[in-house]
Amino acid sequence: MSTPVFIPGLELSRRFYLEAVRPVLDEAAPGMVHSAARLGSGSEVLGFDTARSADHEWGPRLQIFLAAQDATRHGERLGALLAERLPKTFCGYPTNFAPTGEVGIGVMQATDGPIHHRVDITDPATWFTAHLGFDPRRDVTLADWLATPTQRLAEVTAGAVFHDGLGQLAPARANLDWYPHDLWLYLLACQWQRISQEEAFVGRCGEVRDELGSAVVAARLVRDLMRLCLLMNRRYPPYSKWLGSAFARTPQAAALTPHLTAALAATDWHTREQHLAHAYETLAALHNQLALTDPVDPATRPYHGRPFQVLHAERFTAALTARITDPTVRALPVIGTIDQFIDSTDVLGRPELTRTAAHATLTDPKR
Repeated sequence: MSTPVFIPGLELSRRFYLEAVRPVLDEAAPGMVHSAARLGSGSEVLGFDTARSADHEWGPRLQIFLAAQDATRHGERLGALLAERLPKTFCGYPTNFAPTGEVGIGVMQATDGPIHHRVDITDPATWFTAHLGFDPRRDVTLADWLATPTQRLAEVTAGAVFHDGLGQLAPARANLDWYPHDLWLYLLACQWQRISQEEAFVGRCGEVRDELGSAVVAARLVRDLMRLCLLMNRRYPPYSKWLGSAFARTPQAAALTPHLTAALAATDWHTREQHLAHAYETLAALHNQLALTDPVDPATRPYHGRPFQVLHAERFTAALTARITDPTVRALPVIGTIDQFIDSTDVLGRPELTRTAAHATLTDPKR
């Protein structure tokens, strides 16, 4: 079988819904109200898919949302009908997804039998709760925000809604469009705090001839600066695979990328520090442009009595914290959301663990 012309996944899923899935639904369940979307995991949801993405979990796939009672009564039947009536290929791509041996991972593969499709039929509460750990159709609590990785928030607010007959997807996505203002200030403060805690170590490692250690610290700082830039632009930072791609779409990327790249490529700590200093000052200037606080001096300076050039990023943490008016947010420890203080794929990919970890950390009286 020849390789079909690549179609961005969201467009492929949209056409698949309109031309193949909806006709079956309209015939099998006339009058049944539904919504259709492509949300959740997958490079296409964030708009980063390429032809390479077709090797797993990519293809003609989407979610069909029904009212809870309809999903319970008719979901299995409709899924079986789709397996019988969907075309075996669509735009040159198989609509059958064969299991790979990894739980939940499928690949497009031709079949002569019933189609193992990836049209997931569910109801909004079930899907949102499984993906996020809560249902954003209702009020989103502070605990919900703090326990949800930015990757998951990006997966729900990006993607595409093809039809919203239930009228519930748009409001739910709007509720998650961005953090409440005081919480945004808090997250920015926490991100600056992360930078302040390590910015002097690039020079200190280098001073004791540990260039490898200095480079590792620099790489951590580059990642934190990229995430900070995205947060400042009101964009949810995705996980590591797509962090650079998302950062490249920010207005500041053109100015920052040469310095961040040079800091990573440097073989001596002085060069590394010099390029990081340029990056610090660029983001410090952006902070002032946002006018979230009184202006903060954006210039770098020596680290106390040591010959290391730093921003003293904690100054930005203090300025942002001073502007938080919500007493509950002000009382939070300066550690941020779950993925600002936990860096484990096995935790961040499981809402029950992120919620448990966030609750334990934020309610610990000894914190």
